[in-house]
Amino acid sequence: MIKELIAEKIASFENAAEHFASEAAKIRTGRANPGLVEGLLVDYYGVKTPLKQIASIAIPEARQILISPWDKGSLIQIEAAIRESDLGLNPGNDGQAIRITLPALTEERRHDLVKALNSRAEESRIVIRTVREEIWKDIQDSERAGNISEDEKFHGKDELQKVVDEYNHKLEAVRKKKEEEILTV
Repeated sequence: MIKELIAEKIASFENAAEHFASEAAKIRTGRANPGLVEGLLVDYYGVKTPLKQIASIAIPEARQILISPWDKGSLIQIEAAIRESDLGLNPGNDGQAIRITLPALTEERRHDLVKALNSRAEESRIVIRTVREEIWKDIQDSERAGNISEDEKFHGKDELQKVVDEYNHKLEAVRKKKEEEILTV
C-alpha cells in the first residue's frame, strides 16, 4: 500500500531533479555549452520553436558557440531571439551562421551565478518537500481509514524519507558540479 503511494509520485520527484539539471545547464560558465542556447524560443515562421530544432549548435572553441540554421532565412530571427534573451550575449551574424563569443566572467559575476544556481536548487528542493508532504498526508489518511496500522505508517514515513534523501542527494550532486564549473577560471 505504502510503496504504491510512493511509486505514484516518483515521477514528480524525477521531474524536479530533471528540471533542476536542465536549469543548471542553462547557467553560463566560463566555457561554451550548447545547453546555454538550445532551449531559446525563436519565432520561426510565426511559431515559437526551440533553437535546437531549427539549427545545429556546435562549440568550435572553448568560449565560442556556432549556430548553423538549416534554413538560412531564419538567421535574423535567431539573432533577435539571442539578443532578446536574458543571457546577455552578443551574437555575430556572418550570413551563413551565428557566432557567439562568451566574454570572460568576472569574480563578482561568478558569485552571482552561484547564487542563481543555489536559488534554483532550493526551488527544486521545495518541489520535493511538497510532494513528500502530499504522500505523507495520503499515508496518514490511509492509517485513519484503517487500511494500514500505525507501525506501517511510521515504516512508510521512513521509506518516504529514504526516497526524498535520494533525490536531494541527486540535486546536490548536480549543484556541486555546476558550482565547480562556474568558479573554475
